[in-house]
Amino acid sequence: MSPTAADVLGAGARLAAEAARFTALGWMRGTSGNLSEVVARDPLRLAVTASGLDKGELSAADMAVVGPHGEPVDIDGITPLKPSAEAGLHARVAALTGADAVVHVHTLSAVVAGLHWPGGVRLRDLETLKGIGRRAHDDEVVIPVIANSQDMAELGDRFEAAYDPATPAVIVASHGLYTWGATLLRARHVTECVEWLLAYKIATR
Repeated sequence: MSPTAADVLGAGARLAAEAARFTALGWMRGTSGNLSEVVARDPLRLAVTASGLDKGELSAADMAVVGPHGEPVDIDGITPLKPSAEAGLHARVAALTGADAVVHVHTLSAVVAGLHWPGGVRLRDLETLKGIGRRAHDDEVVIPVIANSQDMAELGDRFEAAYDPATPAVIVASHGLYTWGATLLRARHVTECVEWLLAYKIATR
């Protein structure tokens, strides 16, 4: 069922609020990063923050709607905007994981951690691991790190190969962090916790 303009604008309002929050934390500098929320599953449709805009100043209408390959989709009542090229990876993440929200931020900790641990960032025995749905003790968690690519199909293949259903995050080397969740609020909480975990790992290496 195709989403309505109201569906897209409702998602847009939530995405704009979260983008402002992440921008205030310094995680979406310039026009970097993008957030998405699924607005329909069959066929898959996502509202994604539009390309080239300051993520701290978005309105509910500053969203693009894309299909399963990140391609723009017209919705009656919604002005078409250009999606980020990375929208294709958002759609791939949503399709594979079943998540209804995807967060992509450019945190320094993610880039530094990907540089130090290109085979994956290993974590254990930290209370904050509970914030990403893992156990605080006796549970080794690996945040996957995948090589960057400007080809979203190739990057999506790398994500799928590295994907661990128990770990709702992946680092794209020299680029940033992707996280996801059943809701946008859950994806935000995962992002905050993963960022703390990566900062801890770097500080104690």
